[in-house]
Amino acid sequence: MTSTVVYAKAPELSKDDYLVVGLATCFIKEEGEVHEVKVVEPIPSAALEAIVKGIPTSYKMAWGTTLGRVLAGETPQRLDDFPSMAQFPDEFASRAIAATRSYKSRPSAKNHIPLGTIRNDFNHSTARKRVLNAENIVRKEDNVKQHEYTHKVL
Repeated sequence: MTSTVVYAKAPELSKDDYLVVGLATCFIKEEGEVHEVKVVEPIPSAALEAIVKGIPTSYKMAWGTTLGRVLAGETPQRLDDFPSMAQFPDEFASRAIAATRSYKSRPSAKNHIPLGTIRNDFNHSTARKRVLNAENIVRKEDNVKQHEYTHKVL
């Protein structure tokens, strides 16, 4: 019997492998104004464990699903429960594969959101806005001053 590789970039994964995807409130900055967008993102196991402990998060809700339900080859698939205005981020396929691997290495994280269920009791906050298209501009004034003897052997 030969095995069929479903995901070329992740031959060890199958369509039935567990994954959590969340609905995040993010922002896009255009022409000086900030606009809210809803984004469906894979959530790795370590991030999920932190979120369920109550840290403030941009995620409103999360679904326990399988990789095959949200990813067909390299193409994201919309679940019926996803809001129609929600968007998929760039690199969704590679992020979904990475998140799925995190649940394979830490299977106890699957208990937070059982397969086929939705969880929405997170500490949702947009106090620290997740701006998706933010540019990090480094200026000379940002450099930290060091003592003259910092790199010398005394």
